[in-house]
Amino acid sequence: MEKNNEYFMSKALTLAKKGMGFASPNPMVGAVIVRDNEIIGSGYHQRYGSLHAERNAFADCDSKGIDCTEADIYVTLEPCCHYGKTPPCTEAIIEHGIKRVFIGSSDPNPLVAGKGAKMLREHGIEVTQGVLKDECDSLNEIFFHFITAKTPFVTMKYAMTTDGRIACKNGRSKWITGEAARLDVQKQRLKHSAIMAGIGTVLADNPMLNCRLEGGRDPLRVICDSTLRIPLESNIVKTAGSIPTLIATAQPDADKAAALRGADCRVFVAKGADGRVDLKALMEYLGEQMNIDSVLLEGGAELNWAALKSGIVNKVRAYIAPKIFGGSGAKAPVGGEGVDEPSKAFMLTDSRAETIGDDLVIESRVRYVHGDS
Repeated sequence: MEKNNEYFMSKALTLAKKGMGFASPNPMVGAVIVRDNEIIGSGYHQRYGSLHAERNAFADCDSKGIDCTEADIYVTLEPCCHYGKTPPCTEAIIEHGIKRVFIGSSDPNPLVAGKGAKMLREHGIEVTQGVLKDECDSLNEIFFHFITAKTPFVTMKYAMTTDGRIACKNGRSKWITGEAARLDVQKQRLKHSAIMAGIGTVLADNPMLNCRLEGGRDPLRVICDSTLRIPLESNIVKTAGSIPTLIATAQPDADKAAALRGADCRVFVAKGADGRVDLKALMEYLGEQMNIDSVLLEGGAELNWAALKSGIVNKVRAYIAPKIFGGSGAKAPVGGEGVDEPSKAFMLTDSRAETIGDDLVIESRVRYVHGDS
């Protein structure tokens, strides 16, 4: 591959992805420092609260005794120019005598939003923006949504057969997809800050809803349970002391709620107009009170429909196995009352497909129309 701007930004992107699951709710960012068409230092934002990518790249150079003066830096996101948990990265770039800065994405954070690039230019540094912009924007779609909407980015995930079944007619569903696709689901759990499922899933499968990747991080588990039916002996409740767990309900039983809190579960009460959990209120709570930037929705058919109907779903990630279950009574991934006209469908856009093992994965953004959101 030719060593041009795109080459070096692609190296920074590869580094940025190493922060997946650990940098949130901050963005994933990578940086490489280049002189004479060679990388002399590199770094990425490893964990929330730790040094940002640019400062880690400078630290890499410092550890090797390399002077960065007159070098170039490629960074996937516009350098910050404000004090937060760490000092501004624009300050470090200026102090190290960087000559040129190449930026992938502009930062929508109101504290930055063009101010970082402007500050660098005011100090005589040449700034080029939009290098591999689409790839850099895609990397941080969760951050971009969260920093502007203040609610989590919600990805609806499900696995189904080619004929659209999520289980056999008797309810058996293990396993629809192959091992490679199931491993990818674990990566999605790492990527998102929370996993959300319905009480039906808990009662049927008694799942753990944890991340089973070596060195991974368990996301917050959110269970939608309108009438607090979750058993105290369920795996979810028994492990709430070690894996953060939130039970969202609409009509709480005071004694059951107290028992759940005694088992280290957090209980959130929000009753919607239909008597079930108010999903919009739940998302607001997760974002504003718990700093949760993303939710992987692993609900059953009814919760999937409720989530779409409430307008909280941003993306659908469908794993499609080359199998046919058949059965007129076998469940589909989305239930509820459904729409009564094709024109009222929930529209999916910007779709992309990939093959993982023997399975096909289609990922699409949700575009709400007709006042659905």
